[in-house]
Amino acid sequence: MLTVTRASTVAVAYDCLFPFTTGGGERQYRAMAEVLGDLGLDVDYLTAVQWDGATPVEDGFRVLPIAPRLSLYDARGVRRIPAALRYASSLFRFLARHRRRYAAVIVSGLPIFNVFAARLALLGSGTRLVVDYLEVWHRRQWVEYAGAVTGTLAWVLQRAAIAVTPLATCHSQLSATRLRREGLRRPPVVSPGLIDGAVEVAAPGPATDPPYVLYAGRHIPDKRVEVLPAAVAAAREHIPDLRLVILGTGPSSDLIRAEVRRVGGESWTDFPGFVPDGELDRLLHGAVALANPSRREGYGLVVVEANAHGTPVVLVADEGNAATELIDDGVNGVVSPTTRPADLARAIRDVVDGGDDLRRTARAWYDTAVGTRTIRRTVEGILSALPLPTPAPVKTKEDSP
Repeated sequence: MLTVTRASTVAVAYDCLFPFTTGGGERQYRAMAEVLGDLGLDVDYLTAVQWDGATPVEDGFRVLPIAPRLSLYDARGVRRIPAALRYASSLFRFLARHRRRYAAVIVSGLPIFNVFAARLALLGSGTRLVVDYLEVWHRRQWVEYAGAVTGTLAWVLQRAAIAVTPLATCHSQLSATRLRREGLRRPPVVSPGLIDGAVEVAAPGPATDPPYVLYAGRHIPDKRVEVLPAAVAAAREHIPDLRLVILGTGPSSDLIRAEVRRVGGESWTDFPGFVPDGELDRLLHGAVALANPSRREGYGLVVVEANAHGTPVVLVADEGNAATELIDDGVNGVVSPTTRPADLARAIRDVVDGGDDLRRTARAWYDTAVGTRTIRRTVEGILSALPLPTPAPVKTKEDSP
């Protein structure tokens, strides 16, 4: 058994924990904690309470609830400042009390208050701080997201946080470029990917008949889910039996349903809500395309997940959408130039016309990526950049036969 010492003890700090809350960040940081544990490190996951009853016990890391249950989002799906401040203050107090416990702390750069809390608490402790930036926004994006006053303040704080970041990691060339433009003093560690290499997915087959376009995720303004009903309606002029399946819920749900009614799509649109993992896999495997018209993505794990099933992806070009970096046009998906119904419908038709050949090349893209774009490679890159003494690793999921 590994002897627990400071040199082999690290922390991952994020206010959410998958599967108690769902999303790309939640899944990423949990996977990081699991891989760090697989590599032989002793790992604490510093989070807020999101469960009922006793603190969950995990195999590869310890869950340490350092903050109470928080109401993270307002009615518009925007992060609530009081909740962000509450977690950041809890993080500061915990790290200040345990400032010499860890060799390194990996903290999410969103919400931005986390950076200041961890940086201040660890000053002079010898603990290495890594700030992981899921996304980096310019000023206009912040204003659009949170309003003129709050958005401008958030942008100023982001610049200040970036300036005091000793080691930054990110997950796209878009974020890397923005970090440097916003004042990062040394090049960031750009991860090769965020794939869980342990995922087992059946070989791709033909899309379900009748075909359906799938959306999976939260319903918030930045995801722009409301553009899909008109796009599918336009695509149905050439593919009469095409359907639309919209998973998830959120602040934009009423607007999405109104758009379905406006285009007369009640008979060919389904709203299952959030579904269990097994049902999600079934829907991903049978979809003719997964459509994600989001204006911003820090990485785009949804592309990888869909391609694992042989399902091509339809994205929309946008300056904040790093997911488009994962698309080889005509190989694993198509990028629409805009959210206009005609453009999105054309992208959907291109995917449908690609048929089984496109599904095979989408899966082939995944089979190549799963060897090079994994969470483990990302974590190994972070550890190399610190650097930390590497304990004797234990057997990992990726090492299993």
